[in-house]
Amino acid sequence: MPHILIVEDETIIRSALRRLFERNQYQVSEAGSVQEAQERFSIASFDLIVSDLRLPGAPGTEMIKLAQGAPVLIMTSYASLRSAVDSMKMGAIDYIAKPFDHDEMLQTVARILRDRQDSKSAPIERSAASNSGRASSDKGAANVDSEIGIIGSCAPMQDLYNKIRRVAPTDSTVLIQGESGTGKELVARALHNLSRRAKAPMISVNCAAIPESLIESELFGHEKGAFTGANAGRAGLVEAADGGSLFLDEIGELPLEAQARLLRVLQEGEIRRVGSVQSQKVDVRLIAATHRDLKTLAKIGQFREDLYYRLHVIALKLPSLRERGSDVSEIADVFLARQSAKMGRTDLHFSYEAEQAIRHYTWPGNVRELENAIERAVILCEGTEISVELLGIDIELDDLEDDDFIGMLPQQSAASTSNEPTEDLSLEDYFQHFVLEHQDHMTETELARKLGISRKCLWERRQRLGIPRRKAGAVSNP
Repeated sequence: MPHILIVEDETIIRSALRRLFERNQYQVSEAGSVQEAQERFSIASFDLIVSDLRLPGAPGTEMIKLAQGAPVLIMTSYASLRSAVDSMKMGAIDYIAKPFDHDEMLQTVARILRDRQDSKSAPIERSAASNSGRASSDKGAANVDSEIGIIGSCAPMQDLYNKIRRVAPTDSTVLIQGESGTGKELVARALHNLSRRAKAPMISVNCAAIPESLIESELFGHEKGAFTGANAGRAGLVEAADGGSLFLDEIGELPLEAQARLLRVLQEGEIRRVGSVQSQKVDVRLIAATHRDLKTLAKIGQFREDLYYRLHVIALKLPSLRERGSDVSEIADVFLARQSAKMGRTDLHFSYEAEQAIRHYTWPGNVRELENAIERAVILCEGTEISVELLGIDIELDDLEDDDFIGMLPQQSAASTSNEPTEDLSLEDYFQHFVLEHQDHMTETELARKLGISRKCLWERRQRLGIPRRKAGAVSNP
């Protein structure tokens, strides 16, 4: 179980973080200052240190040196976001801006711990994968591109890998397009790591997460007195990325005023802080990402057309998970191995029905939804087999081909009576026959489980085919 140290002087925030982490199976220790943490704990022994930037006495950045290589996540308010970027230059693994929601914090912590585990013990992870119940002679290890670090071997992903390798060494602006949860930041990270700028910082900014009133100041900096509350001048995130890469996620949410300033960065290679009359040169490689159709937004005046064409120098399209074929199973295997290792479980595996559901579900939330579903299933699983119900996804009968649906039925159920036909039936005929044959001695939950569908789907199919439900109390022992 990963051990996290929280260093935060605000008791309410510290207690809330402790409860949040403990509910998600992390071991937690806490301190109110750097000095207290140093006196009470061996700081380098923790898997992760989550520290506020501004603490009584020494600042949170002191934890970076004391951690001796253990990752340090810095928490900071929007007003001191620039200082958080400075802390990354000092060696912090990442920063998270206050106020943050619980999901954002948990996703950030999980990613940092996962990356640390990958870098320290890739052989251990492969061993965990082989023990997860899915690794057998006919199921090899997941195909992870070692250079790019993304799982998947389908044709669209192979094409994407080739484009990343060709584009990364250049300084061309890149626009990454794809649905939410497809891994656009992973592609941005690969582009940076394979570029000549790899040793310089990559600054990531979620344009939808910063208040509109602060976005220009945070991106481009401001001079003292530029607006109410600007008591000192501050450099922006574009300036912080000088010499490296700037990743603007959800760039379609950027206000028009900020778009005009960004256009100047792309055209002239210079920025001007808010409230300043002087410009300064910056050397930044811009990588942008969006799930929106920027061309359409440009036509209706919600996105600058000139900026769109500046961004659209190189466009990389990330396929959705439902377009990636067998990749979804490989990704599910890796997520199961990671969560199993995190929970100290080596006996978990997907049921056959769960495997089929994972393969055929449309995954509107893409890889992010898949990872969350598997994490939830691992936490709730009391036995060794992860069922469809634990995944919490609704797989509709209409999403499956007849052969796939019949294959999801356990052999014992499909042939439990000698007069039960299994050939020359349509999907709907088979469904109707199976329900009528077994509903007198099965509950609705049991019927749905045997059919590999949800209770909601079973009820909807009953309504459409006109199959009445058995009367209450009609269930008898077979």
